[in-house]
Amino acid sequence: MKSRTGAKAVAIAAAGALLLSACSTSATDKDGKEGGGSLTVGTTDKVVALDPAGAYDNGSSLVEQQVYPFILAYKPGTAELNPSIAESADFSEPTKYEVKLKDGLKFANGNELTSSDVKFSFDRQLKIQDPNGPSSLLGGLKSVETPDDSTVIFNLKRKNDQTWPGVLASAVGPIVDEDVFEPDKITENQDIVDGKAFAGPYTIDGFKFNELITYKAYKDYAGYLEPAKTDTVQMKYYSDANNMKLDVQENTIDVAWRSLSATDVEDLGKNEDLKVHKGPGGEIRYIVFNMDTMPFGAKTDDADKKKSLAVRQAMADSVDRQAIASQVYKDTFTPLYSHVPDGLPGADEPLKSEYGDGQGGADVDKAKKALKDAGVKTPVTLNLQYNPDHYGPSSGDEYALVKDQLDKTGLFKVKLQSTEWVQYNKDRTDDAYPMYQLGWFPDYSDADNYLVPFFYDTDETPSFLANHYRDKTMNKELNAQSSIDDEGKRAEALKKIQGQLADELPSLPLLQGNQIAVSGKDVKGVDDTLDPAFQFRLALLSK
Repeated sequence: MKSRTGAKAVAIAAAGALLLSACSTSATDKDGKEGGGSLTVGTTDKVVALDPAGAYDNGSSLVEQQVYPFILAYKPGTAELNPSIAESADFSEPTKYEVKLKDGLKFANGNELTSSDVKFSFDRQLKIQDPNGPSSLLGGLKSVETPDDSTVIFNLKRKNDQTWPGVLASAVGPIVDEDVFEPDKITENQDIVDGKAFAGPYTIDGFKFNELITYKAYKDYAGYLEPAKTDTVQMKYYSDANNMKLDVQENTIDVAWRSLSATDVEDLGKNEDLKVHKGPGGEIRYIVFNMDTMPFGAKTDDADKKKSLAVRQAMADSVDRQAIASQVYKDTFTPLYSHVPDGLPGADEPLKSEYGDGQGGADVDKAKKALKDAGVKTPVTLNLQYNPDHYGPSSGDEYALVKDQLDKTGLFKVKLQSTEWVQYNKDRTDDAYPMYQLGWFPDYSDADNYLVPFFYDTDETPSFLANHYRDKTMNKELNAQSSIDDEGKRAEALKKIQGQLADELPSLPLLQGNQIAVSGKDVKGVDDTLDPAFQFRLALLSK
């Protein structure tokens, strides 16, 4: 196969607002460059699955970024996309996105990586449509063609789809080995590890589910990043962030990445041997309403659409986001008044003026009126679920304060419960929770990524929220905005969508956060990977 040159960079512009033996070692190569050795990174983020078709969460995504190849990749420090295992990638026609793969690609098991694997990877996402998977990101994909071993043509439903390059670099974009992965069901974690079905900067050398992953640099990695700067990285999983804080404090681990409490971050920042790293945000926190099972939901005994909406509106009137951000998160989070975070093109703040006191604060009288006008008797019992381990140790304090704010209105009686992440992520899609906590970490830096996965819902492409919110007008508008290549006109379309969501409230936005990591002062590369793409690239770390 002939080599190809003249790769064309693909860019997405976006504004950023968006068990172990102790010490790791470092080494230098023969040219004196830093590298080799080993590092240990800690996290409380749990892994749901190693199969990209069965997971759509930050913990699983972190693993995927290290071990799977992607067609496109973000340039560290930016939201700019470039070819990764592709030589080139661009629209050949308004609804055809053509990719030319690099020569000689192969997985760590020796299998060739060809266009057939690419087609297989996307086809199986749509075929499996796991409720905890990212297949909802493929709502714009019609079909995949492979004219030859190195050419992939994505046939798209929308002309000039401005989001498609971002989708290719997202959680739905990992390319998997068709000789290892099942075509129509989720492949078991150990089968993936045993099959060495990896071609990212690292392979998995050791695996103990949600306890420890040992990564080894992949010598034949052919993606966009430079070769991994550290040969071995161990990722240690903590059920308690307090233990992670202790370990980074005592130099047992080199980096603590998600999620220390705001108080812990403040405390660790006083340690002369440590460094607190802060990067652009994009993470959001919100409450999801199950439109079938929440009070007066469509499948409850006293179903009433008007009353159900009034409950959601009264809750929006009653929460004080700034109090949560300041009291719980020491202002490492800020109030969020839209379904799209501040700083992205097209972001608006309709909830700020529409609910509460009109300036971001709560207004109990307004909440009372919303319920009274709809004929809702008070207090309304709210069964509210949150997760204590996936979104950091402050989630308990966050939802205790939400409960306190709602209870004090006298309009609600909140029953608060928690479930650990692996079970929680299954239960929420099985209608187990009438209303519940979720957070979101962007797949790509565009307002579309905070809208389409949540609120575009059809039989063919169910939404990630799986909360039974479906609106034909919303589907149509979400489809249309992605093809608008005029920035001003697209921003107006996005603002209109945010306005409708503010009116209907299928979810209630609460907070927007920064990225934060704590490391030893001798660790390099942490700041390089805290960027608008919200990817933590272990390959950039060294000491």
